[in-house]
Amino acid sequence: MDSPISLGFNRAPSTVLHIDLNSCFASVEQQANPFLRYKPLAVAAYDTPNGCIVAASTEAKLVGVKVGMRIKDALLLCPNLIVRTPDSDKYRAIHLRLKNLLTNYTPRVVPKSIDEFVLDFSGTPAFQKGLISVSKEIKLRIKEEIGDYLSVSIGIGPNRFLAKTASNLHKPDGLDEINQSNYLDIFRQLSLTDLTGINHQNAARLNCVGIYTVLDFFYADIPLLRSAFHSVHGYYWFLRLRGWEIDDIDFETKSFGHSYSLPKFLVSPDDLAPILSKLVEKVGFRMRHADFQAKGVHLGILYRNHQFFHKGRTFYQPIFDSQDIYKAAHHILRHSPYKLPVRNLAVSCFNLTKRSSLQLDLFSNSLQKEKLISAIDDINDRWGNFVISPAIMANTGNHVHDRIGFGQIKNLV
Repeated sequence: MDSPISLGFNRAPSTVLHIDLNSCFASVEQQANPFLRYKPLAVAAYDTPNGCIVAASTEAKLVGVKVGMRIKDALLLCPNLIVRTPDSDKYRAIHLRLKNLLTNYTPRVVPKSIDEFVLDFSGTPAFQKGLISVSKEIKLRIKEEIGDYLSVSIGIGPNRFLAKTASNLHKPDGLDEINQSNYLDIFRQLSLTDLTGINHQNAARLNCVGIYTVLDFFYADIPLLRSAFHSVHGYYWFLRLRGWEIDDIDFETKSFGHSYSLPKFLVSPDDLAPILSKLVEKVGFRMRHADFQAKGVHLGILYRNHQFFHKGRTFYQPIFDSQDIYKAAHHILRHSPYKLPVRNLAVSCFNLTKRSSLQLDLFSNSLQKEKLISAIDDINDRWGNFVISPAIMANTGNHVHDRIGFGQIKNLV
């Protein structure tokens, strides 16, 4: 059989759909509340002036409001901007309803983020209907069965990368295909940074070897690409641009983390301790819910003057109790050399292993601790809002809200 290199662009028919829910958080809020429709809306991590915008409605984007912008800057562009904080339960519910609808067409539905799905139609009866027809049907069913104000952009291609690229061509509510008959025409319209995975730094690398356009990128040979990326990624890009699948690997979970931007700068470790405790409780709960334990705890601290301190601690025995995680994180906090106002705290657990491999400790009753923590997790899972929590967390209800990371879908809790 010929190799992908000798074949050039993949001549097989497109079998991959990439579905992107447009302006996810903002459009879900507009779907839930008709009074927000057709108005500029931003969903921000916090509704304080320095709150970071995590989603903007189509109306807000039209006047320049972007993801990552601070509320105070967005209001300069759009004084009548409506700001809402995230409602994670809404987004989870829509995500799960979308996934259930999509599994009617193929069993191979892979959530890539809270607002994106990849569908593989190879060998399925739905493929015989034609993916353009299937895509139009999916769009219609989403309007009728999930929300009439929701829209999705759908891209079709022979591999995940080109399907994703196609989904970005005509947002919002787009439907495009990249295949062997039109890929050159589409590549001519794109800049390097329009390609998912090519940021400005990677574009600069490509520029250094004489690649300035997507067509330059496509026509570059493997040695030239290898000299740009200094790794096997050059070969991956050679295949990816030609429609061959190289992105179908689901990588294992490496860590669990949570961060919080303080609306009011705090200095003392004692003042920071309640917020740190709540961060740790959320991280620990998510980790245990996914059946993991950790041999490492990391704390990152960003200060008001943008000084950054971070450190990790590793352990011989894995830990799963939030109190053990808190002790390690608090130890790092107290040993920071900087006594400055804190802007952001970030806690993560790493060196993960499955809890099924729990080892008994001669000097502690691990099984009893496991049962107690599982019982507490069950209660908190059922009743929510950490009804059982450490006393130090008292009066932290307005801090460390429930968040959904766009790329963290495997353990959506």
